[in-house]
Amino acid sequence: MSTDKLSLGAALRAWRDRLAPEAVGRQGGRDRRTPGLRREDLADLAGLSVDYVVRLEQGRATRPSAQVAGALARALQLSGDERDHLYRLAGLQPPSDGIVSDHVPPGLQRILARLGDAPAAVFAADWQLVTWNDGWRALLGDPATRGHTERNLVRSRFLIGSECQPLAGWPVISTQPERTDRAVVADLRRASGRYPDDPRLASLVHEMLDASPRFAELWHEGGVAGHAEDRKTIHHPVVGEITVDCDILVDTQTDLKIVIYTAVPGSEDASRLELAMVVGASTPA
Repeated sequence: MSTDKLSLGAALRAWRDRLAPEAVGRQGGRDRRTPGLRREDLADLAGLSVDYVVRLEQGRATRPSAQVAGALARALQLSGDERDHLYRLAGLQPPSDGIVSDHVPPGLQRILARLGDAPAAVFAADWQLVTWNDGWRALLGDPATRGHTERNLVRSRFLIGSECQPLAGWPVISTQPERTDRAVVADLRRASGRYPDDPRLASLVHEMLDASPRFAELWHEGGVAGHAEDRKTIHHPVVGEITVDCDILVDTQTDLKIVIYTAVPGSEDASRLELAMVVGASTPA
């Protein structure tokens, strides 16, 4: 067997060919020349340029960063073993046990896809935003327009007004901000106990202790708990105020969190939420 068939590019092509477009919310059909995802689909899902995907598959780029490798693994819905294989082919050390995971398993990705128009996103144990659906982008703005470090809920809550931009593109106000602040910090403290050797989590905690007196105050209280439901009012720039319930589903194996926004059926907020989805669908990603 030639080494080309064992390369990173060959693996990416094989994984792309086997993934049905419908599995990632893409339109299938007889007019598609490939059995699975097109390069354009993969590039869009992973947040990469089509040219870079082409260079990876052709072997002209062989050393993607860990962030790019993770994005490719999520876009291709790889299993844990397949993700580790991708990392090794890229010359990277796979994430080890005891490290906060950014990898969204295929089953969790299917759950996200089946939520339909309900705005939803997946966060890691340290509240790093990992992936999101079109509804989330329509309701809160496109997270892809922000840098990787800015896509963290803890920074968003406690560093607003500093150089760090809010996670959402417009104001999102908690109905009970004191309770929400305590819940976020207590959940992060719980994560620090489960992942004591994770450098990204440790760096985030140290950064927040130095930068946010409010975070430091709550952290030193020592609370440990999960962050469950909440209610928020979103000041959408087109639709206006939308009050939604925020529910959180946690995958116990990975500590990944699916955050979902919904409104009471038949309410004015539900109508505004639906309108926000329509407005978002007409806005280029």
